[in-house]
Amino acid sequence: MTTTPAVPSAVPAGQTPAEAAPQAALQSADAYAEAVARAVRAAAAYYDNGSSALDDEAYDRLVREIAAYEARHPDEVLPDSPSGKVAGGAVEGDVPHTVPMLSLDNAFSDEEFSTWAASLERRIGRPVAAWNVQPKLDGLAIAARYEQGRLTRLITRGDGTAGEDVSHAVGTIEGLPAQLTEPVTVEVRGEVLMTTAQFEYANEVRTRHGGDPFANPRNAAAGTLRAKDRAYTVPMTFFGYGLLPLPGTDDELAEELAAEAHGDLMDRAVRYGVNTPASTQVPGRVVTTVEEVLARVREIGELRAQLPFGIDGIVVKADLAADQREAGEGTRAPRWALAFKLPAVEKITRLVDVEWNVGRTGIIAPRAVLEPVEIDGSTVTYATLHNPADITRRGLRLGDHVMVYKAGDIIPRVEAPVAHLRTGDEREIEFPAACPQCGSGIDTGEQRWRCERGRNCHLVASVAYAAGRDQLDIEGLGHSRVVQLVDAGLVSALPDLFDRLTRDDLLGLERMGETSTDNLIAALEAAKRQPLSRVLCALGIRGTGRSMSRRIARHFATMDAIRAADAEAMQQVEGIGAEKAPVIVAELAELADQIDRLAAAGLTMTEPGATPPAPPATEENGADASQPAVPAGPLAGMKVVVTGAMTGPLEKLSRNEMNELVERAGGKASGSVSKNTSLVVAGEGAGSKRTKAETLGVRLATPDEFAELVGEFIM
Repeated sequence: MTTTPAVPSAVPAGQTPAEAAPQAALQSADAYAEAVARAVRAAAAYYDNGSSALDDEAYDRLVREIAAYEARHPDEVLPDSPSGKVAGGAVEGDVPHTVPMLSLDNAFSDEEFSTWAASLERRIGRPVAAWNVQPKLDGLAIAARYEQGRLTRLITRGDGTAGEDVSHAVGTIEGLPAQLTEPVTVEVRGEVLMTTAQFEYANEVRTRHGGDPFANPRNAAAGTLRAKDRAYTVPMTFFGYGLLPLPGTDDELAEELAAEAHGDLMDRAVRYGVNTPASTQVPGRVVTTVEEVLARVREIGELRAQLPFGIDGIVVKADLAADQREAGEGTRAPRWALAFKLPAVEKITRLVDVEWNVGRTGIIAPRAVLEPVEIDGSTVTYATLHNPADITRRGLRLGDHVMVYKAGDIIPRVEAPVAHLRTGDEREIEFPAACPQCGSGIDTGEQRWRCERGRNCHLVASVAYAAGRDQLDIEGLGHSRVVQLVDAGLVSALPDLFDRLTRDDLLGLERMGETSTDNLIAALEAAKRQPLSRVLCALGIRGTGRSMSRRIARHFATMDAIRAADAEAMQQVEGIGAEKAPVIVAELAELADQIDRLAAAGLTMTEPGATPPAPPATEENGADASQPAVPAGPLAGMKVVVTGAMTGPLEKLSRNEMNELVERAGGKASGSVSKNTSLVVAGEGAGSKRTKAETLGVRLATPDEFAELVGEFIM
């Protein structure tokens, strides 16, 4: 059977989202009629050409208000009301479905889901034997018909009873094989969507051919699936969620399909060569209790921001075919399945301005200033625009209505303008002709523009970053003190702190007495004992940060080995690819003088416990057997997650210092819990990560237990 997202919504050109969105409970028949008309227009616009001016949340809210009015006034229900129709019902189709493609009812909270689950069990007269929990993919539902294993037809949902033939799209959809692995006659139902990478490529190609960019991946997939006469094609991806017989299906196979549990059907689809969520970070899972369902809902929700495709909820079904038959189906939705909707991560708002900020390495980054909008539990006022080329490619203008995406802790980003809402008053975005920070020239040779002075442009930010707790940890050298040093001409580069700055220099500054001066000098001396990974991080090399600096330092062990590495050698470090490696190598060369000065000043240029990689074998030296064996730490080969507040011997360690400790002891620090996690160190206040570890059966340790395990590595 079929699962489906709620109908994405749209508004007519020239109408703003505020005008289109429901503002309050419907109080009159006229308001109800207008709401129904608005919902019909929204569904028609989306399913006709994939345009979207509003997020799912606005449409869901509108439909809930319509349903609430109808519950109060059952005699006034209009025939066009979306509350009794299958999603996509505004679109006519001429290919009948052998079995209706229904929509799903929604739940928005644990309580709503639990109430629905209890009602389902009352309906069938027994507890549901098993629940199937799958991600709710954010795309367009289709039915793919196979005859003797060969793909012969693609059909959209349409009004649920008949859909459009979109077989012209065969060959452009990844995960939907032209030939199954077995010569069976079946219908595979699923969702066509665009991954994040496919969406970026689609907009690049579309704008290159003179079209407006798509607002988001969901709309891009909907519009692309129907397009027949474009001068270009772009790929999409298919995920199957249903398997059923067709006229002509072998009788024995038809009986098997009708009797199999949903999880078994999905396993069969995989054997046939069909792509399903089983190949993703959020595979379907069969559980037996409502509590387990809700735990899995939370797990999938936590992974949402990491997925390379969009989901807007979780689909929960009675897994067994017998339970499904007993429950039956309504006119628009099965009674044995429900969509648990997640909070919206996409909203429409207006692009008010663009700010140009200069980072510590001289990178000039544009930032969108937005009309404030509530997304995923927080108010969003700013969003990233990546770089000038990205602005141009997306065709953004000041005053545009834009689709903004945010999930979890991910920085909000502007996806695209909602082009059909333009009024003509929008203005071109002006790019800076000179560095906004210092007025110097701009190097525009790469996609990310950079001040010609590089990191010297924003010296205060560069030095303050280096002095931070997770870098050299120089107590007493905060932002205001760095400003003093730079303004006084005492510091013009990071090494000046160690080989130029004197006690008399510091005493000559305002608010610097003998005690504070001596304390700062002592902190500078202590900074010299920080390991190589901290020194590397303090340099602020583009393409690196705290964790990457640790990986590089542990891989090469010495600064000399790091500096001797070419791009190919740098790629041997986990997480460094072909694009990033040359940038890091070039940055190290650019920083050569500063590194030399830091080394001469006595800063540590080795990583404790690390051994340089063996040189490649040659005919002269043979296989390298000269490298001493590195003693395996107690965490060797383990993936470790630290969560909550540390206590005991670890109480004063920051999260970065805990991650350093993990890696000194031979482990790999991670920020998320998965089935591949070996150990979770759960301190006071550990929340969802501890819960997830318990659900997955991952080993847990208290801070005291962990300290005992890695005691010899605590510095």
